[in-house]
Amino acid sequence: MRMLPATLACALLAGAAVCASAEEAESAPAAASVSALAWMTGTWAGSLGPAELDGEAIEEVLEENWTTPRAGSIQALVRMTGGGKTRMVELIVIEEEEGTLRLRLQQWDAGYKPRTPGPQVMKLIDLGENTVAFKSETEGDIAELRYTRDGDNFTVSIVTAAGLAFDLPLKAR
Repeated sequence: MRMLPATLACALLAGAAVCASAEEAESAPAAASVSALAWMTGTWAGSLGPAELDGEAIEEVLEENWTTPRAGSIQALVRMTGGGKTRMVELIVIEEEEGTLRLRLQQWDAGYKPRTPGPQVMKLIDLGENTVAFKSETEGDIAELRYTRDGDNFTVSIVTAAGLAFDLPLKAR
């Protein structure tokens, strides 16, 4: 008789665990997919404002060229120009990993000189309609990075490792 209550208690606990798992599965978001980032596809460009190159005032321009999502990834080639020269090139790759999205970015100065020994790695923290945000998992200059699209406007919002926050407004080209 003593076994019956213990067996019943175990069955109730096991049933509760199964019910809890079913509830968690219903409320858990579906695995993130790069197909949800199709809105990023295209060429975006905008002025970064004045800068100085070799003691001369120049206007810097940022361009981002995003590919169509395919085979679990989407990429961007980013170019910063000013004074008739390419000042920086950046490669961004967003991939599906472990049910989420990871962003890797690396920058090079003119002459293909890497600014860092390897890419900075960031993990998805927010995914909505025409917006996506990532938070750094590794050391680097960027703590958080968000992309948002509103029609022909594409905004890159950055929070630096030092806590400085700013937006880079770009337009469709």
